Amino acid sequence: MKLDGNLLNNVKGFLDSQEGQGLYDIALEASRLGPCLEVGSYCGKSTLYLATACKENNSILFSIDHHRGSEEQQPGELYFDPELFDPETGQVDTLKEFRKTIKTAGLENTVVPMVCESEVAARLWATPLGLVFIDGGHTYESAFKDYNSWVGHIIPNGYLLIHDIFKDPQMGGQAPYHVYRLAVSSGLFKELPMIKSLGVLKRHDCRDVHQYLP
Repeated sequence: MKLDGNLLNNVKGFLDSQEGQGLYDIALEASRLGPCLEVGSYCGKSTLYLATACKENNSILFSIDHHRGSEEQQPGELYFDPELFDPETGQVDTLKEFRKTIKTAGLENTVVPMVCESEVAARLWATPLGLVFIDGGHTYESAFKDYNSWVGHIIPNGYLLIHDIFKDPQMGGQAPYHVYRLAVSSGLFKELPMIKSLGVLKRHDCRDVHQYLP
């Protein structure tokens, strides 16, 4: 199945096309093992890559986002987009754009939107996952919560992907990088080559994940 380049170019978002292709390629493998899950969908650019791969395997992508924007997307911040601000509620609202993206791409039967905080969705979660992609809030508290909420649900040989990994503080915020290093040091994962700022970790198949939770 070919990714729709025109649609991808018209969807708001910050995902590099090479990183997106990496998401697609890895999800194509991971979705054969189990459903995939992303934390932080914004307007659906990453969702398109992941869900298109899932659809090829008749799998599912769970997409979690409160759709109120992350810290850096609020009014007055660097990545604020006034087109995504709802004056009636006085809040950022990306849900309408997200649903438009999924509908246009014909992925409504593949994507399960979950409009809530990541840790709320994880509270009673019981479904093993072939892939978890973390691209939510970029404070350490937020990034750690996302990691801690979902790392225990990744099956052996499944993948943990973390976006915006910058080793140099001058290139970007350090919270995702610190969480990435935490995941590496846990002993749960094999560290694979990064795709630009996309960290790629593959779960070992020989350990009980719950013994290594942070």
